[in-house]
Amino acid sequence: MRRRLVLAISAVAIVSVLGLAIPLARALQVGYRNEELLRLSRDAAAATRQIDVSTSPADDPIELPDARAVLAVYRPGGQRVAGAGPAQAPALVRAVLRSGRPAEAAGSGRVVAAVPLYAGERVAGALRAERSDARAATETRHAWLLLALAALAIIAGAIAAAVVLGRRLAAPLERLAASATRLGEGDFGVRAAGSGIPEIDAVGRSLDTTAQRLDALVRRERAFASDASHQLRTPLQALRIELEGMELRGVDAPELAPAIAQVDRLQGTIGTLLAVARDTDVPDARADLGAVLEAVADRWTGPLARDGRPLRVTVPVPAPVAAASRAVVDEILEVLLDNAQRHGAGAVTVTVRAASGWVGVDVADEGPGLGDDPEACFERATAGDGHGIGLALARSLAHAEAGRLTARPGPDPVVSLVLRAAG
Repeated sequence: MRRRLVLAISAVAIVSVLGLAIPLARALQVGYRNEELLRLSRDAAAATRQIDVSTSPADDPIELPDARAVLAVYRPGGQRVAGAGPAQAPALVRAVLRSGRPAEAAGSGRVVAAVPLYAGERVAGALRAERSDARAATETRHAWLLLALAALAIIAGAIAAAVVLGRRLAAPLERLAASATRLGEGDFGVRAAGSGIPEIDAVGRSLDTTAQRLDALVRRERAFASDASHQLRTPLQALRIELEGMELRGVDAPELAPAIAQVDRLQGTIGTLLAVARDTDVPDARADLGAVLEAVADRWTGPLARDGRPLRVTVPVPAPVAAASRAVVDEILEVLLDNAQRHGAGAVTVTVRAASGWVGVDVADEGPGLGDDPEACFERATAGDGHGIGLALARSLAHAEAGRLTARPGPDPVVSLVLRAAG
């Protein structure tokens, strides 16, 4: 922002200064040239007082006075009779002979003036004076140099003011952006510093209020998750002890081992959800999708086979490794397989793919699908629409691992989990 602000102010200053300086430079050039023409006209008019054209040049040659110009005298017919210049009167001189009024012109580095010569009350000739306009050119260059220096000083001042203004405006916004970034990273204790600019301070106060509300909300949710997990762990542990006691007493019940396995699974799920709720960061978390899918196949081949539905797992060799917690990936796939068993039909296919720094796991079946709006299945249900909170929870877990969970509309549904590849 600071750079754009400086460039914008500098561009406006440069355009404004050039818009004024160029016409002014042209006006100065014309002014100095006109001043030189005026001086030449005055000199020519003064010289006419010393020139007598009342006699014939053959009887009395015309004498020209000393002057800082090349002088020439022309008769009314246009012939040059004295001095140096064109033999025949040029257009400027002919105009003076016709009108009897002085005239001047400039061009090609020269200035020319012509004034009438009178004998009695009639025009008896014309005096042409010519000299270089070097003086006017020198004065013009000096004026242009001063004008250029003034323009550069104005532009430099504008750029300096733009830098100061840009720093004053950009610094509070940069601090505000840093505070917003820290807030997005979970630092709810961040507070925006005052800037002295009412509009920016208003945004800072809104950000502070948001931070306070988020802090209170997250604290309540974490406390609830912790309390709920504690309340669930105690009866689950008691249930496990009871089941293991029955197993030790030799109770012949084939359901005991699966029941203990499900209790273990439920305890692991509670631990995973609690870790995610507490935003517990596991540095360098890695999930070998080959091992994950092997465990998934062991858990779900039997339940799906009892419904007459095969489970097909395809993992490339070598198996991709995701930059995510294995417990979280296990939980997401558990939800997807459970959803496929409950609401799908036919064979269930799990395919692992890898491309461009990402890894994906596609879970597909041959059921009727998720409708025309698959995003609706990721919304937490408040009434019995068949999906409950399973898929919504799975998407939240995927987002917690910087991944995403999407679904394809239409029949033969495919739900895809995409995670960053490790390394």
